[in-house]
Amino acid sequence: MTILLETERMLLREFTTEDSQLLFELNNDPEVMFYINAGQPVPMAEIVEETLPAFLAYYRDGDRFGFWAANEKATGTFLGWFHLHRGERSTDPELGYRLHRAAWNRGLATEGCAALIERAFQDPTISRIYAETMVVHTASRRVMEKVGMRFVRIFHADWPFRIPGDEHGDVEYEITRAEWGNR
Repeated sequence: MTILLETERMLLREFTTEDSQLLFELNNDPEVMFYINAGQPVPMAEIVEETLPAFLAYYRDGDRFGFWAANEKATGTFLGWFHLHRGERSTDPELGYRLHRAAWNRGLATEGCAALIERAFQDPTISRIYAETMVVHTASRRVMEKVGMRFVRIFHADWPFRIPGDEHGDVEYEITRAEWGNR
């Protein structure tokens, strides 16, 4: 197992081909997926043929960007994942995560995001990190604020699924190297 980061309570490790069942369970919890695809089921074939290969493809380019499985240190339990990768609408790295409900409201999202931001800003070429979520997804917005990110804008993206509240749009938050160093 290749560990990228160790936080107080988590190990962030590379995904392996054996992680398909873990991703299937995570991506098939309707509450976890509510703000992603309105809680629709995700077929195992999609996990095996699309999601996991996309995650694994990042490792060919090193460990600077990618998707990492989060395991609880104390128990080894798979909690979900974190990512830092070049976004679709920006060359700056995008921060994100998806966690099982059992990991919610425990500060784990904040802990993992802060660790990835810290690691990213060790690279002198990175000057800004951003994250996006729906306007109505207050829990994710709160994580962004807790790690020092600030609101940038509301935008309206064309998503493949209609989700209650998406008429309010999405938000972008960011943090710059200077802001991270001054917190």
